[in-house]
Amino acid sequence: MFEGQPKGLFALALANTGERFGYYTMLAVFALFLRANYGLSPALAGTIYSAFLMFVYFFPLFGGMLADKFGFGRMVTTGIIIMFVGYLLLSVPLGGDSFALIVMLGALLLIGFGTGLFKGNLQVMVGDLYNDPQYKDKRDSGFSIFYMAINIGALFAPTAAIKIKEYAETSLGYSSNDAYHFSFAVACASLILSIAIYYAFRSTFRHTEGGSKKAGAKTEAPVEELSKEETKQRIVALCLVFAVVIFFWMAFHQNGLSLTYFADEFTAQSAEGLQAMCFNVWNLVAVIFIVYALFSLFQSKTGKGKAISAVVIGMALCFLCLSYDADGSITVSAPIFQQFNPFYVVALTPVSMAIFGSLAAKGKEPSAPRKIAYGMIVAAAAYALMAFASFGLPMPQTEMGADGNPVAVHVADVTPNLLITVYLVLTFGELLLSPMGISFVSKVAPPKYKGMMMGGWFVATAIGNQLVVVGGLLWGAVPLWVCWSVFLAVCLIAAIFMFAMMKRLEKVC
Repeated sequence: MFEGQPKGLFALALANTGERFGYYTMLAVFALFLRANYGLSPALAGTIYSAFLMFVYFFPLFGGMLADKFGFGRMVTTGIIIMFVGYLLLSVPLGGDSFALIVMLGALLLIGFGTGLFKGNLQVMVGDLYNDPQYKDKRDSGFSIFYMAINIGALFAPTAAIKIKEYAETSLGYSSNDAYHFSFAVACASLILSIAIYYAFRSTFRHTEGGSKKAGAKTEAPVEELSKEETKQRIVALCLVFAVVIFFWMAFHQNGLSLTYFADEFTAQSAEGLQAMCFNVWNLVAVIFIVYALFSLFQSKTGKGKAISAVVIGMALCFLCLSYDADGSITVSAPIFQQFNPFYVVALTPVSMAIFGSLAAKGKEPSAPRKIAYGMIVAAAAYALMAFASFGLPMPQTEMGADGNPVAVHVADVTPNLLITVYLVLTFGELLLSPMGISFVSKVAPPKYKGMMMGGWFVATAIGNQLVVVGGLLWGAVPLWVCWSVFLAVCLIAAIFMFAMMKRLEKVC
């Protein structure tokens, strides 16, 4: 799966991995931090959470416009610097008063704007690596690898957030609320690593940075000219896709809000045996090694390669056997559930690529728009499972804490296997939709508007993220099964609309 890819892909993917690790470390505990540190209601915490996600994905529109004028590379570097300042402010423990709240909101704006300059433009640069004819057939697989790298960073983020918070509490003596800020500080360190990787391997992708040409620089290939009619068709097709993915992200990003509330208030807080092994990130890493080694074992063309793969599988299995404790019990924290989605993405990406590669060889691979529509159906199935499992559960409850702020009450002990399974189903939908959608945008966007169109993808994501607040508003206001049924319904409606527009969308592929 890694053969035949441009070298710049791996450099850009690793640079993005560092940034995403910091972002998801912060996001893993952010909703719980808002409720604990400022005493906010689920609805108000959800409003701030969703607004932040909205800004993170809305600003790439402006970042793309600026990059179309000043260059993608320049905006990527500027974005990292601005994000660093935002995370630095967020990592300072200022308490829970109004001043602290204002500083926190200002930090969120900086992080959102910096991400807007960084994220979309980095992905445009990845897409431009495949403008070279020798790589054009590798575009979809390249974006799958890039997306997998994002999730490698996200995989370790929940564990890092929890462990650094626990260290600040037990070893450094900080209060529970102040300890959250140490989780946010991880993002500062990860951005330093990200920019270091970017500049260390810049020579492999410098030609995609854009901007003004230096004297004597190699002349870039001329921009492809499209007719006004073809340009219009492409933009309309992209806007139709943008309209659909709004509802996917509205449902998907409940993982940090209502699904985290469910983990905190309705899911068993302990696990043992095989189930306990799922909550150790290193066990998940071992499983990932087994998956990739199995692919290598069957695909390797040399005896040496097969032998190395077999050794890796054996070592990973030995590690898992040594980790197993039939009588051991562990405490399960709500944020840790967020590690399962990136784990599934990393583990299942080669499976997904193998399936679609096989279909492509037979001439039966679905188009990117059709994959997106299937992704919406799969997301609907995940919430159907949540709705079914939530029948008969009580309403969420709160009580007044010692500081006078409302505190969520743990009212049920639903098996953790429910959320573990739901995240698996949601990940299947994500793999069908997100990397394929990004690839579709980079392929279909009119050359003169690449930055703006990639920004449009993120604006759609931003609107969906703003609608994440629906989960917070419904939490405690309606029975749980009704809450999940709302997301089930919007995903199904979006899928039906996508299939209705399929001929127009596939025309521009």
